[in-house]
Amino acid sequence: MLKRLQRGPWTCPQCARQQQKAARRCLVTSSNSRGSAATATATAPDDYQPVLKASPSIAHDDRALRQIFDSHGFWKDFSSKNKYHYGGRSAGLFQNRYLTHPEGFQTFANITLQKCKRIVSRVLAYESVEDYKRAAKDLDRLSDLLCRVIDLSDFVRSVHPDPKVQAAADNAYGTMFEYMNILNTTTGLNDQLKKASQMPEVYNTWSEEEKTVAAILEKDFSKSAIDLADSERHAFVDISNEIAQVGTEFVENMATATPYLSLESSRLNGMDPMLVRQLTRWGNVTLPTVGMPATLALRTVEDADTRREIYMANRTSAKDNLHRLEDLLKRRAELAKLSGYDSFAHLTLADKMAKSPEAVTSFLDALSADNAPRVKREMQELLELKKSDARSSNFPTDLNAWDRDYYTAQLLSNERTKARAPDFLSAYFSLGTVMQGLSRLFHRLYGLRLVPREPLPGETWNPDVRRLDVVDDNEGHIAVIYCDLFERSGKSPNPAHFTLRCSRRISEEEMREASELSSQTNGIFATAQEAANDGLATQFNPKDGNALYQLPTIALICDFANPPSGSQGNRPTLLTFRELTTLFHEMGHAIHSICGRTALQNVSGTRCATDFAELPSVLMESFASAPEVLGLYARHWETDAPLNPERVRERVEVDRRMAGAEVESQVLLGMLDQQYHSSLPLNWSEGAVGASTKLYHQVWNKYSSVPEPAGTSWQGFFGHLFGYGATYYSYLFDRAIAGKIWRDVFQRQQGGAVDPEAGGLFREEVLRWGGGRDGWRCVAGALRDKEGVLAEGGKGAMEMVGRWGVHG
Repeated sequence: MLKRLQRGPWTCPQCARQQQKAARRCLVTSSNSRGSAATATATAPDDYQPVLKASPSIAHDDRALRQIFDSHGFWKDFSSKNKYHYGGRSAGLFQNRYLTHPEGFQTFANITLQKCKRIVSRVLAYESVEDYKRAAKDLDRLSDLLCRVIDLSDFVRSVHPDPKVQAAADNAYGTMFEYMNILNTTTGLNDQLKKASQMPEVYNTWSEEEKTVAAILEKDFSKSAIDLADSERHAFVDISNEIAQVGTEFVENMATATPYLSLESSRLNGMDPMLVRQLTRWGNVTLPTVGMPATLALRTVEDADTRREIYMANRTSAKDNLHRLEDLLKRRAELAKLSGYDSFAHLTLADKMAKSPEAVTSFLDALSADNAPRVKREMQELLELKKSDARSSNFPTDLNAWDRDYYTAQLLSNERTKARAPDFLSAYFSLGTVMQGLSRLFHRLYGLRLVPREPLPGETWNPDVRRLDVVDDNEGHIAVIYCDLFERSGKSPNPAHFTLRCSRRISEEEMREASELSSQTNGIFATAQEAANDGLATQFNPKDGNALYQLPTIALICDFANPPSGSQGNRPTLLTFRELTTLFHEMGHAIHSICGRTALQNVSGTRCATDFAELPSVLMESFASAPEVLGLYARHWETDAPLNPERVRERVEVDRRMAGAEVESQVLLGMLDQQYHSSLPLNWSEGAVGASTKLYHQVWNKYSSVPEPAGTSWQGFFGHLFGYGATYYSYLFDRAIAGKIWRDVFQRQQGGAVDPEAGGLFREEVLRWGGGRDGWRCVAGALRDKEGVLAEGGKGAMEMVGRWGVHG
């Protein structure tokens, strides 16, 4: 497929829990940056010494970075400096010169469409060897043109507050998406690409990136059934459409078989009495069986029989949705069979690091074995707690499924009582100091800085959005990040990283085309260089013969509280430790996009295998609590006193108190995902419901340390089955790899978390490749094991990663 559709932002299990907990709490250095009349309450320390002093303005940029997030007055002054630039006219969203008004989206789509059609005509007309040598680059550019409109429009229609802009972006998206579907069934493109790949005189001249991109596009064409006969291809399209429809319906209709339980209020002793009172009518409590009230009840209600009743209702899905799930799984199995694969898992994993479902199972089995002693100790602790207060009628020698949440909550409550108040750390984590700390960390590890840049009129979709330019000490301006980090009405609460424009080399031929375009667009573009990238940022790359590159353009979305007003108006936004970790996680994705500056966009940054994409972001979470990293920035917002890292260590220990149970839970879901996407659904009776429940209990009976009672059917709530079918193991997989790299690379010596040598190794072996190098070679290179089992990949490597375990 020429447009490699980005998956939706991954909501990892940790992030999902964070969202639930939140609900329960109801580059060019800017030359004209000047001081502001308004400053943050505590000024940034001046004793920070960057590893490389590339510019005397570094200290100024470092202070300004903190202030644009921590001081509303400073930001207001800073962001208004370009107010009269362009004579008051809009520079266009993201400085895309077409997007100065809603109608510009269709102009942008139409002009891009013309460029696409010229490339398609040229590819279909290939005849000579020299023609075919262009195949990978031409098709990559075609893909880039599609992405330019689709990715940007998809983002804008979901975040922009103006309905007219949303509608215009949606129309542009639809125009290009429809054209993309036509291209994906244009057999001539696939034929020409295959022909080029099979010609030694062509293939041997390609770079590694070109070979990788050609292989990716061939696989994507194959997955869209382009090689099948017409009748089979039509069947493929029909089944694909059915999967999309029933999968969406499955996710949207997750519900319990019994929506409410009616209970006497006396049975809910231990639960928050205020909440119980809110749910009480005429002496009885009407308790929803799904959502926060049920979750709190399972954690706090003292009566075991009541917890059991709630547990059973909470984990028994509505039959209609189970039918949708089984229909989805059966259709996926049929699609795989039609495509020539043994199962949907085989189809999906062919281009992942795992390669096969057998290798995934080997990884999960090895991880389960590594985790077993830890989870056994944790469950024994819970059992001891139960023995200390359980009545003889409550099976005091057994830990039941409805006991685990209750006694876990008691255990963690005891642990937190010993530690400081949960909001103690927030005073040291103002948003500005954290962003400052990230910049300092990136500078020490990678020689990169985050430099505040005044936005031009119309460049951002909301006045709260900050623009940062990423500046490399050796290469100059290499990326742009738009930070939309504050909450507002109508904004999604889910943290996410979006790549709006990928890295890619701009050819001399494109520059000639751009020169013609700039002369035909009535002054929209001042130069051909602007026209070549629609007005978005470009820069010459000294590592590639000073070739012109389009720069990665990234949007970072979070939902942090706005600074308080009134008497506390000078107080900045303070992050909880969980929010801090979330920001580090999302910046891990961003740094992958920033450093993965490849010549071809299909392998740029995070455009890599699904089971490799979370590695940089998961690794970044470890930096969030490292003492030497905290020393770069964690200071009290009022007193400027540094944070004692012991306080963070205590907090991390509490968070990891039941880490074994968490890993076991994810292993169970990963195993269930693999079983559901095997060939088994092909044998399920049409219209009958129950096969998925039987399989669910088989997996739990084999791998769970606490038996699942008969009668439950929780799989009807496993929404990730639709978006991440056969790849749910990926997050655990990347956690295991990230933990190993953290220990062996960044903790090999004291101060390793800010060691430029360690950072240089990780950037060189992992980050810079994007998806242009096999993930196993990246991991092996970072771990200095380039000739061993890891570099070969396959089942043996998957088992090895499982044996590393998840201990962070």
